[in-house]
Amino acid sequence: MKKNKINRLIGAHMSIAGGPYKAFERGEVVGCTAIQIFTKSQSQWKARPLDDEEIAKFKEEQERTEIFAVAHAAYLPNLASPDNALWKKSFEAMVIEMERCDMLGLPYLIFHPGSHTEDTRENGIERVARSLRELYEAENFEVALTLETTAGQGTNLGSSFEELAEIIEKSGVSEKLKVCYDTCHTFAAGYDIRTEETYEKTWGKFDKTIGRERLVAVHLNDSKYELGKRRDRHEHIGEGSIGLDGFRNIMNDKKLIKIPMILETPKGKKTRDGSDIEMDPVNIEKLLDLIED
Repeated sequence: MKKNKINRLIGAHMSIAGGPYKAFERGEVVGCTAIQIFTKSQSQWKARPLDDEEIAKFKEEQERTEIFAVAHAAYLPNLASPDNALWKKSFEAMVIEMERCDMLGLPYLIFHPGSHTEDTRENGIERVARSLRELYEAENFEVALTLETTAGQGTNLGSSFEELAEIIEKSGVSEKLKVCYDTCHTFAAGYDIRTEETYEKTWGKFDKTIGRERLVAVHLNDSKYELGKRRDRHEHIGEGSIGLDGFRNIMNDKKLIKIPMILETPKGKKTRDGSDIEMDPVNIEKLLDLIED
């Protein structure tokens, strides 16, 4: 890793196969100072309860490695759903997620606001906002629910800063809520960061609409598709439509120096001879190389 530049909180999403505590060793191997994890299987609604030994191991490994960790919720829950049965199932799943975060001492639970499906966008926003309020009313949770910017595919909510701000304002628990900025998603939604001018314009709008003080994580992903295409397809750093200049702007933004930055890029890449390259350390190194002394 680059000499004095690894003091930044930077890393990737890590597998919890074998137990959540295993993610720290995996992150350590590829040079992470920050990681993101699922606290349970992201493809299942329910989860086996964490036992005291698992929790203790998780905290021991975090202390040993000194790696900062955040959680990402499973993709199944949809708090914007007009289907009452699905909404209830989603709400209960989010309660489980929040409980696990508090048990493990994870400060942020990143999640996608959801999709309003056949209902109106306005009703979807109202439903998400109410859900967030009711989640904190259900139990005295410590974890901060963190809304992620989205690409705007179909009826998904959260592709504009205004939508996220509206959800936060209408929730009635705005002091609890945070935001995660995803570079691929925002680019897909039409927010450009490739030049100094467009970068300043995008973040100026973020600051005015949401507020930089609410930002607690950045997902670093290049985009397979062009600006504004509303397609959520992640690419390796510098190999997509955002390009290295966009990430150079991110890595040299003094306002982002203390914000955890997490890769969600593909884990591997095939070479011409058919062998596999582990790409997390490659992408991390690319990002660190962009930091100007």
